[in-house]
Formats: sequence, C-alpha cells, structure tokens
Amino acid sequence: MGSPEKFALITGAGSGIGRASALAFLEAGYRVALTGRRLSALEDTIAEAGTAGTNALAVACDVSDPGSVDDLFAAIKQNFGRLDIVFNNAGTNVRGRTIDEIAPEEWSQVIDVNLTGSFLCARGAFAMMRHQDPQGGRIINNGSVSAHAPRPGSAPYTSSKHAITGLTKTISLDGRPFNIACGQIDIGNALTDMAAPMVTGVPQADGSIAPEAVMDVRHVAETLLYMASLPLDANVQFVTVMATKMPFVGRG
Repeated sequence: MGSPEKFALITGAGSGIGRASALAFLEAGYRVALTGRRLSALEDTIAEAGTAGTNALAVACDVSDPGSVDDLFAAIKQNFGRLDIVFNNAGTNVRGRTIDEIAPEEWSQVIDVNLTGSFLCARGAFAMMRHQDPQGGRIINNGSVSAHAPRPGSAPYTSSKHAITGLTKTISLDGRPFNIACGQIDIGNALTDMAAPMVTGVPQADGSIAPEAVMDVRHVAETLLYMASLPLDANVQFVTVMATKMPFVGRG
C-alpha cells in the first residue's frame, strides 16, 4: 500500500518564494492548493509544473479579506477534503523610507497582508485540521530575517514580521491538544524578482548602498519540504535559511 496523499496550501504562489515552493511540493507528490490575488499568475505556476500540475488547485484570494479567505478554505474542503500543510507566505511591502514619511495607509496595507493575512489563513487551516480525521496538520509561517533585524526604513514590514513570531508561538501552543504543529522559516536574500536589486545595491545600516550576497530560492523550497516531511510529533519551531555572506550576522 502506498503512502497516503498529502494536501498542502501555498499562499502567494504566483511568484517568487511561493511559486518555487508550490513547484517543489507538486514535484514531491503533494496535492497543492495555490492561492494569490491573480489567477493568471497561479495558472502560470501550474503550467511550469508540467505533468505534476495535474495535482494543483488554483484559487484566487485576497488573504487580507476574511470573506475571500473563507471562500478559499471552502474550495479546499470541497476539492481536497483535508489539509496537511500550510505555508503562510503571501506578503507585500512599500518603498523604504523613515517612519515619518510612511503614510498610515501604507502601514495598513503591509499589516493587512503580512500579518492579518497570515492570521486569517492560519485560522482557516486550524479549523480544518482540528476537525478532520485523522486530526492535525502543520502550519509554516514565513517570518523573514526581518523577524530578527530590520533594514533601514522598513517600519511596516519589520513590525509585521516581528509579529509573525508571536503568531507562530501562539499557534504552536493552541495546536498542542489537536496535533497541530506550527513553525517559522526566516528567509534571507533568496534570489527572486523582488530581491533582484540586492545584486546591484541596497541601503545599508551605515547609510551606504552596497550589493549583497544572494542564494538560489530552491534552498528555501527544500527547507520547507524537510519541515513538512516530519511526523507531527516533531517540529522545526524556527529555522533561518539565508545567503551565507549576507550582512545579517555581525555589526553593520
């Protein structure tokens, strides 16, 4: 008898880390629900998966909208029947500036997607995992190295990622009676379209502009697959995967 099917949800699956992760999970044999704002981008990810894309489900969703998230989980329940893994990855940012130059609307935009979106998706997943049979599952939050240390001019993004750490810890505690594990992956300088400027130069803590080391995004996907592969009585609570020479560890 073969291994039972595993069902995963990847948010922000239309590009970058989310796309790389969705492709890796599909290649590993998971049935994967991909979500993001643009259905066309999700369909591009599925097309890139080739024959493995037959195990994919694309659902357009605004993770910051409770009704949209409710519809997402209704679609997952109807099509999959259960959910084993969630990667809370969807995120956004605004142009870097000092806090006095950031509009309240920009703050809300980042918090609504990065933090409230993660809360809403974790909430929907927790409810499914709690009541399904066999009970349980795993939620993985994208924290970023910004959950530890800020970049200059990043008040909304850094605040959202520090808050993700508190959300991760709380879900871990709340999930214990229901066999629901929760961990956090903190990613540093994975080379995606969003991170491309790092190659040419980004602001540093000393006021200079300097290029930074980057890493292949597939290392993020491989780390996620390892986290997902563990039995539910084991958990990677926090892990940092980063470009070795990026300016994170040390003074600067």
